[in-house]
Order: sequence, then C-alpha cells, then structure tokens
Amino acid sequence: MGEWFVPKFGPLRFRAFVGMLFLPYTGMCISFTLLGSMLADIVHWDRVIALSLIYFLAVGIGAHALDAIGSKRKPWGDILGFRLLLALAVSSIAVAYAMGVYYIICYVPLLSIIAILEGFFLLAYNLELFRGLFHNNLTFSISWGSLPLLAGYIMQTNGISIEALLLSLVTTSIAYAEIRVSRLYKEMKRINNDRLSVVKYESILKSLSISTIVVALILVGLRWYL
Repeated sequence: MGEWFVPKFGPLRFRAFVGMLFLPYTGMCISFTLLGSMLADIVHWDRVIALSLIYFLAVGIGAHALDAIGSKRKPWGDILGFRLLLALAVSSIAVAYAMGVYYIICYVPLLSIIAILEGFFLLAYNLELFRGLFHNNLTFSISWGSLPLLAGYIMQTNGISIEALLLSLVTTSIAYAEIRVSRLYKEMKRINNDRLSVVKYESILKSLSISTIVVALILVGLRWYL
C-alpha cells in the first residue's frame, strides 16, 4: 500500500482498488495502443476509444485482479478478497472481449490473432500457469509492449506494416525496462536497506510511465488537429 501511485486518502479498500489498477503502467499499455493507432493513414477515433477501453478493462482491471489472485505475495488480495477480485476479473474481461469480438466480426478480423495471444498471456502470466513458465519479463514485454502497439495499428487498418513491427520493438523494450526496474524497485523496498536505490528506481518508473503517456497524448493531439 506504500506505492507511489496509491492514493493517501480514502477508505482502505478504495486505496487498494486504485493501487491494484497500477494506473501509471496501465496508462503505458494504453499509450502503446494509441501509438499504434496513430501510425495508420486514416484514424477511426471510435476504434481508438474502444481499444483504449478494452485494454483498460482487460489489463487495468482484469489482469491485475487475476494477478492478485494468482500471486504468491497476494499484494491486494488480502484487502479486497478473493470473491471481489474474481468478480472484477470475470466481468471486466468479459466486457472487454465482447467489445473486441464486435469489432473483429464487423471491421477487423485480423484483431482476433491479438485477442487470442493476449488472452493466453493474460491467464498464463497473471495466474502463473504452467508452473510460472510464462511469468517472466519477456512475456510481460510482449503482452504489455509489443501486442498493444500492434493491436492499435490492426484496429485501424486490419493489416500490418513494417513501421508497426519496428515500433513494436521499441515499445517492447520500454515495457521490458519498466518491468525490470519495477522488480528491482520492489526488491529494494522488500529488503528495506537501501533508501537511495528505492528513490532512484521509483524516479525511473515515474519518468518511464509519464513520458510514455505524454508522448502518446501529444501524438493523438497532433493527429486530431492536423
């Protein structure tokens, strides 16, 4: 509950729920979908909004609720409880996939590939299935960095491009840096004997998340007005 993105006000369960959303990192993931969308020659803004909502529901709420259920450390599970976390996970993921299926059927069938991959990683990573085989930095980087960028582009074009593939490598690297630093940050907080390292890693995480979100919003603004 002492993370920098957890509010210092309100009831304990409210603070735990907001903390569980990991808003700066969820914001990064959504920003990657925006970057992918902005690569398209023609931007369908309803799809931009829809995909942002899909990822907020599936990742921001669903994946993090499953992580709280499946994690050995139960970061938020003890406060929110198993039943509430399960209800949040099932309902948010169901709505996200219902929206995704609508766009897949009506406009972008290629998005089905991303939906299948993201669904697999969502369960395998967060519930630590297969003895935690997929609960690692590489899986995180692909599912939180590469696939959201590609999803954004596919959502607009029902296609793929060299530019989208190349930029997905960049977002994969950013996601890898974020999860790598995040793990170091958590380890330093756990052993609690190196305050300077905690502050350093926290500053890096803030810079990564804020700069990613700001760049994405700037590009969205430019496409909207130009």
